[in-house]
Amino acid sequence: MGRNQEILQDVVIKFAGDSGDGMQLTGTQFTNNTALLGADLSTFPDFPAEIRAPQGTIPGVSGFQLRFSSESIHTPGDAWDVLVAMNAAALKTNLKHLKKGGKIIVNTDGFDVKNLRLANYPDGINPIENGSLDNYEVIKIDVTKLTREALKDAPLGTKEKDRAKNMFVLGFLYWMYDRDMKSTELFLDEKFAKKTEILESNLKVLRAGYNYGDTTETFTTQYKVERAKIAVGSYRSIMGNQALAFGLIAASEKSGLPIFLGTYPITPASDILHELSKHKNFGIRTFQAEDEIAGISAAIGASYGGHLGVTTTSGPGMALKGEAMGLAMMLEIPLVIIDVQRGGPSTGLPTKTEQSDLLQAYYGRNGESPLPVVAAATPSDCFEAVYEAVRIAVEHMTPVIFLSDGYIANGSEPWKFPVIENLHPIHIAFKTELGHEETKFQPYKRDERLVRPWAVPGTAGLEHRIGGLEKENITGNVSYDPENHQTMVKIRQEKVDKIANYIPEQKLDNGPTTGDVLVLGWGSTYGVIKTAVEELLQQGFSVSHAHLRYLHPFPRNLGKLLSRYKTVLVPEINNGQLIKIIRSEFLIDAKPYNKIMGVPITKAELVDAIKDELLNNQ
Repeated sequence: MGRNQEILQDVVIKFAGDSGDGMQLTGTQFTNNTALLGADLSTFPDFPAEIRAPQGTIPGVSGFQLRFSSESIHTPGDAWDVLVAMNAAALKTNLKHLKKGGKIIVNTDGFDVKNLRLANYPDGINPIENGSLDNYEVIKIDVTKLTREALKDAPLGTKEKDRAKNMFVLGFLYWMYDRDMKSTELFLDEKFAKKTEILESNLKVLRAGYNYGDTTETFTTQYKVERAKIAVGSYRSIMGNQALAFGLIAASEKSGLPIFLGTYPITPASDILHELSKHKNFGIRTFQAEDEIAGISAAIGASYGGHLGVTTTSGPGMALKGEAMGLAMMLEIPLVIIDVQRGGPSTGLPTKTEQSDLLQAYYGRNGESPLPVVAAATPSDCFEAVYEAVRIAVEHMTPVIFLSDGYIANGSEPWKFPVIENLHPIHIAFKTELGHEETKFQPYKRDERLVRPWAVPGTAGLEHRIGGLEKENITGNVSYDPENHQTMVKIRQEKVDKIANYIPEQKLDNGPTTGDVLVLGWGSTYGVIKTAVEELLQQGFSVSHAHLRYLHPFPRNLGKLLSRYKTVLVPEINNGQLIKIIRSEFLIDAKPYNKIMGVPITKAELVDAIKDELLNNQ
């Protein structure tokens, strides 16, 4: 059958269904297939906190958003071109974000009386039958019926057959976007290698979905997005938690320090444990402790013993680890504390994103307990940013807090493989013997950076005492002397402040070096700020973008940079945290833009906010 082919530059698809419909798997497979084509991409998974949310209900809707383009992109998109709705609740939850004229692929079986009632539609109202979707292109497919028909000879029960529905949809989309299905076929071969019946059923339904598009006369057009024009190199699609794990491994290999991960599972950080546990060939030890406190305490012990101690968590776990972080700070040993932020407070919104822990990272320990803070901006940036966190920790003998969030952790984008030779060196200098002028080891005698020596326990002549009680300057003995306490507090703060001399100066991401508005961001707001600023620059507005990786200490030129603009706008997915620090540190009247809904800021929202500030400057 002859088909028309339409070339598209940019497509945003939202896969949505019940949390048991396999939308995350479907989205991930389509993403991996897209990555192999070389298109630029950005994803945003969105799923319930419950392991099995109430079937068919609005709280039970699981979604996966994917944007792919032949041009460079930085966000998963504000609105969708295609919505895959496996049931009525999925349609109701997501319809408001679909572009007018967009495509809706609906599983008609998910719009029966029961599903409509569970989605809180009034009796007798069926949105796919009453004309309410006339502004969209609705593609009705009885996915359930066609899946069962494809598996009519399979020795599986109805429930097992219905689990393959997502493969039918995936196959149909592979046809719609003119894709080769080989990547998913290989994935299924590996996943179900020992379950022949399930493997065959999934492959059969995948191909049935493709053939449905290919042979049904209703569909006359296929769509294609060309390869993106990006720098030459080897790429893969990577999620933030994966990139973070790889960054830790690279830092371990570059420094020669074996990794010890002491942790306790918590959403959305658990995948770091899962990923690192697969790489024992690199000398990695992973320890799933009985609780958050045991996890960080074990990591502190590993660091004291000369390893690279790492612990991972999210907001509630950060609160539990607070006392142990203070201990590591008092001991002045390297430790990387990874906080993948989520909505709070308390248990809050476990599967929703939020930049909620910056003030906790800054101030969330008793006493004067300063720690460096580093944040990643995108999924692939997790690799370089956590590598840098390790470098700071081991070269400056300090715990370092690394901030990611759910959006970064679960999102994905193309990642260009780094060359190990190009990575910044990480200098390790264990003290192995007394100096010429030493008669006794002085564990808190410092160098010009105020960094104390790292002596591994068991090294002859370097025996020393550790603990949480205040240290006497130089000797490390327990001290209750008031003057000594003030001296040590000042030294520990100055040591962290001096790190500013060993990190890069702040650069602009985009825009003029002076002007009306500087948009200052950190963490996962990077993509939306970059996109909004690029659009406004094209329209001739005086607006710039700077994005912070180093949050404590700030780059040494940041104050000077901020002073060049009439207004500094700080967008955050919280109630205003960085802005409090900026106002306090630099005494400028920075302006906030805050969104606290568990979802990212959209480009349209931010463009409007920047325009408001531009108008205020006139």
